[in-house]
Amino acid sequence: MSNIKFFLFGKFCFEANSKLIHKIEPHKTEELLGFLLLNREKPHSREKLADLLWGEIAAEQSKGYFRKALWRLQTLLEPYCGPNTLLVDGEWIQVNPKFDSWLDIAVLEKAFINTQGIQGGDLSEKQSQIIQDAIEIYRGELFEGWYQDWCLFERERLQYIYFAMLDKLIEYCEVHEYYEKGLIFGKRILQYDRVREQTYRQLMRLHYLAGDRTTALRQYQKCKAVLQEELDVEPAESTRILYEMIRADKLEGPRSIQIGKSEAAQGEADSLRAVFSHMNAFQKTLGQIQTQLTQDLRVIQRTIKTN
Repeated sequence: MSNIKFFLFGKFCFEANSKLIHKIEPHKTEELLGFLLLNREKPHSREKLADLLWGEIAAEQSKGYFRKALWRLQTLLEPYCGPNTLLVDGEWIQVNPKFDSWLDIAVLEKAFINTQGIQGGDLSEKQSQIIQDAIEIYRGELFEGWYQDWCLFERERLQYIYFAMLDKLIEYCEVHEYYEKGLIFGKRILQYDRVREQTYRQLMRLHYLAGDRTTALRQYQKCKAVLQEELDVEPAESTRILYEMIRADKLEGPRSIQIGKSEAAQGEADSLRAVFSHMNAFQKTLGQIQTQLTQDLRVIQRTIKTN
């Protein structure tokens, strides 16, 4: 295990020789390190990095700021990580591929890649444990408190990976009848995405199969209320059908792999429904603004003519 650990999930920090460094000043220097670690597999041009971090100011000035940030970063890292942490070659900069360090996002990504294409019900006990170990690393969203465009994109990508692995674990728990454990995994997802309808269906199944039909039915009511509040939509037909099966006490036991695939497809459909609802609501809002603007312009025009 390396003596250098970088934590990108939650609030950014790193640990060197058992000493935890909570913050790098100034923030742009910290942001530079975060970007390089996140995109560690390829070199980046100085010009691109300067524009990424200081794109709102003139190019020459941004290059000067970048040189200072890079010098500060190298000066900071050298006592902890040695002189070759970053490869600086003319106009190109990259985290040294030979640099021995531990990175939380790398652990999550590796677990995802190693189990990609395997249905949750087909996971071996060892594969299940690898995923469970990986999700424990997710302390919070990527670079918590950062709102740069490049950061938001990567935050969404890594959260998708996190959710996908939790979905596998939930299915694994259902197939192996670890219902209570599966419920915990499902609730983790809802902490970050409370309108994820697929997860509500998973929780409904798990509660019912665990012998708690009442709570399973309540999960549907929660799902319905949240979707109405957040997206102004009703639950999908598959969710309503599941509710009626539970209400009639006719739900079958742990789902097969084929049902798991259908569930995944339905999850994608739910996501598209959510996007459509957001866009449709936005379009209506724009229409209302345009109507109000037209009315206001007419009032102003009449006032001008009157005066």
